[in-house]
Amino acid sequence: MPPPPTAPPHPPPPPYALRRLRMFTSSICTAGMNTEPNRYLLIATSGGLNQQRTGIIDAVVAAYILNATLVIPKLDQYSFWKDTSNFSDIFDVEWFATSLSKDVKIIKQLPENVGKVITTRVPRKCDEKCYKTRILPIFNKRNVQAVELTKFDYRLSNRLDIDLQKLRCRVNYHALRFTDPILEMGQKLVQRMRMKTKHFVALHLRFEPDMLAFSGCYYGGGERELKELSEIRKRWKSLHTKGPDKERRNGKCPLSPEEVGLMLRALGFGNDVHFYVASGEIYGGEETLAPLKALFPNFHTKETLASKEEIEEFSSYSARMAALDFIVCDESDVFVTNNNGNMAKILAGRRRYFGHKPTIRPNIKKLCRLFINQNNMTWEEFASRVGMSQIGFMGEPNEVKPGSGVFHENPYSCICENSEAMDMGASKISKEDEDRSRGRYNGEVTDEVLLEDEQDLSELMEYTEYDYGFLKKVS
Repeated sequence: MPPPPTAPPHPPPPPYALRRLRMFTSSICTAGMNTEPNRYLLIATSGGLNQQRTGIIDAVVAAYILNATLVIPKLDQYSFWKDTSNFSDIFDVEWFATSLSKDVKIIKQLPENVGKVITTRVPRKCDEKCYKTRILPIFNKRNVQAVELTKFDYRLSNRLDIDLQKLRCRVNYHALRFTDPILEMGQKLVQRMRMKTKHFVALHLRFEPDMLAFSGCYYGGGERELKELSEIRKRWKSLHTKGPDKERRNGKCPLSPEEVGLMLRALGFGNDVHFYVASGEIYGGEETLAPLKALFPNFHTKETLASKEEIEEFSSYSARMAALDFIVCDESDVFVTNNNGNMAKILAGRRRYFGHKPTIRPNIKKLCRLFINQNNMTWEEFASRVGMSQIGFMGEPNEVKPGSGVFHENPYSCICENSEAMDMGASKISKEDEDRSRGRYNGEVTDEVLLEDEQDLSELMEYTEYDYGFLKKVS
């Protein structure tokens, strides 16, 4: 079957997205009805671009829950990436505030006459009751008008009332728009890919030093690799030492670029397919990339598609470079991710919401066993077993059940064409499962697996056969 049609340039959103937006806007109160005077919420996000994006989305919902005016969130400028960009350098502030004006009042700065700002933090996966129990009493104290929530990532429950979920979707898919310079450069990259080939695949390698250091995995680089990655690991104070072999067996290690290439060839991607590779600094550089380029010589990046002068205004800022990758990956015919981290989840959800396009993610736990033993089998056997391992991981439309997974990855409440069926599916979730997903028992909210200074691997980065049509089988 032919690949899905290419999404139109942004803006404007596709007509069906506008219809979907209108379908669920009427049930949310307006900002004027919902916002208390002299109550301000400040948010300090955490992590890289896509992790911060989840924080911004959830910040709007938190402000709505608290009946507070939201001050434009602060971006993390001190993490591993050391990106000094502000919100207005990445996102269109005016569009953001105007688009959400019927939901939450948003201002650029805290008024000068506001007194002391109380700084605190909510648990991860905090639900509506949690915010009202923990944060609302702070506002109700005498003379407290402003509260700042720090390290704001994954601080909102995956499961909320449907109106709050739809507000999340309005923020994510309609209000958060990149600035014009980023949009224009991103569309240039897409157009240049389309000039080279009618259909293209985007690959998010996620094989940067920080990713490998966090995973605790080993890739054969000897003492030098161990020393370099161990030094980077020191940034996570609570990160304990892990056994590389055990982590690999448990599916916690990203595939190497060569392994990604072998997986894709085994799945039927021919060597004539054009790949756009989204990535920061690859650990090991060209030496690490060489096997992947040998498998897929039509290998393109931001740097190969744009001139040095065109990319110069973005190249010193990791978030802006990541935004360019985001645009191209979003518009690709097939998106392949090397992990199920933040970018993968956000893009998978977006590609479901705006008319389905597949997102392939490797079943690393099963694949690692195949790579360990690949020299003991023929290519035909290896390819067959890769295909079997990838059942359920090829990004088909009905692959993920309604209500399962992270909401940003599976925004079932907002896909209105099937809303009745999806609501029925969601209603079958037991109360115990719902409480477990919120980390709540007896009214308590816990951080479950995630510690304050430690993220799950999927959050750091974070099958049945599918006929892609334009892919040529390996002979």
